[in-house]
Amino acid sequence: MSDRAFDAMNPLRRWLTQAPLPVLVLYAIGTSFAVYFCMYAYRKPFDAVSFNDRLYLGTWINLKTVCVTGQIVGYMISKYLGAKFCSEVSAGRRAGLLIALILVSEAGLLLFAVVPEGFQPAAMFLNGVPLGMVWGLVVRYLEGRRTSEMLLAGLSCSFIIAGAVTRDIGRELVIKEWGISESWMPFVTGGLFFLPFVAAVVLLDQLPPPDEADLAARAARPDMGPEDRRNFLALFGPCLVPLLTAYFFLTAYRDFRDHYAAELFQTLQLDGDRAIFSHTEKWALLGSLIVMASLNLIGDHRRALLAAYGVIVAGFLLIGAATWAFHADALSGFWWMALVGLGMNLAYVPYGAILFERMVSATRFVGTSVFAIQFADGIGYTGSVLIQIYRDLLHGSQDRLTFFVPFSFALSIGGAVLMVISALLIVRILHQRALGLEPADQEPAASALAKGPSECTKHPTI
Repeated sequence: MSDRAFDAMNPLRRWLTQAPLPVLVLYAIGTSFAVYFCMYAYRKPFDAVSFNDRLYLGTWINLKTVCVTGQIVGYMISKYLGAKFCSEVSAGRRAGLLIALILVSEAGLLLFAVVPEGFQPAAMFLNGVPLGMVWGLVVRYLEGRRTSEMLLAGLSCSFIIAGAVTRDIGRELVIKEWGISESWMPFVTGGLFFLPFVAAVVLLDQLPPPDEADLAARAARPDMGPEDRRNFLALFGPCLVPLLTAYFFLTAYRDFRDHYAAELFQTLQLDGDRAIFSHTEKWALLGSLIVMASLNLIGDHRRALLAAYGVIVAGFLLIGAATWAFHADALSGFWWMALVGLGMNLAYVPYGAILFERMVSATRFVGTSVFAIQFADGIGYTGSVLIQIYRDLLHGSQDRLTFFVPFSFALSIGGAVLMVISALLIVRILHQRALGLEPADQEPAASALAKGPSECTKHPTI
């Protein structure tokens, strides 16, 4: 069915096509935020389960550690799968795929509640496998637009705050007020968000695709085949090595802090606050939103790309500075966790949205930034799995706070250095691209573009 025929059958989409820019931006931010916020109800409430330090099948390994690892491994595999499927899936199949992924994930939480303890890590693996593709599918609706940075900044706010809010709901409402057991809490919490998730997906699916002006301002974002993905890696390979190495450790750090926040807060004697997760993360939400949205004000793609690198480096340095102040007793535990959260998200958020969006736009590479986002996330969650195993094997006798402090220092210094190296290499690639010396042959994507963008509309403002 053509876009014009589809619009005739969907009054909302037809109205959005003619809506003023502020209305369309708010609609896109609101619906995408809601979709990803609800997704976190299937991933993060599990982190609030304590397991009372039970060991897995009588071994020396903590049961929660095994379940967390199972979920992360599933999520990691999903990210690698998403590098292919999210970059290939057509617009008409996105909404149905999103709903199907959530249903599979909720099935994993149901199994977690009913299977014997020895099979619970496998249930969490099933829960994690579908969820890693949700981000890429949502970004496909928002990338390649003149307002993409603003839209992606709004979307990014969802994962900054959603994990904290859904953990608080699971712990305070479902367990403490409703009296639901820890095993059933993740499934019940997910069920609360299913209908809102479906409604948000249906509304997001009405968003008009980029128009001709967007294609001129950014770059075409056609579906990518295998050769297009190889061309991307050939072009950006030099700068991706240090960039993804930094992300490898950053994702591991972020996941460690998220999964064991309850234990960290308990050691810091902050667990008496009923909404401690939300109270610390609100500063990360506010700071990240302001900084990310400000990048949309930079019209030149090259400058905006370098500015994104600068934000990431600043985030790494803030982690180190806040940890030093805490270690020197110059900062309370609450404000240390809040500032570490802000620095962590300043470094992390651009990877999932703005960094690769501007990289594609600055080089005029014909393809979707979602491929790079999903591939980077696969690398990142590989780091999360390996660091989790490393900690438990070599530092299992330490409490998690004792491990987290030196990890913060190492990440701060190493991440900043690696990102500076990557920035220098991307400048070289941009210079070669401007001189026509780029290594990638983009004939497949260019040929697809020559046939006309299948999703192009005539919306005048986005």
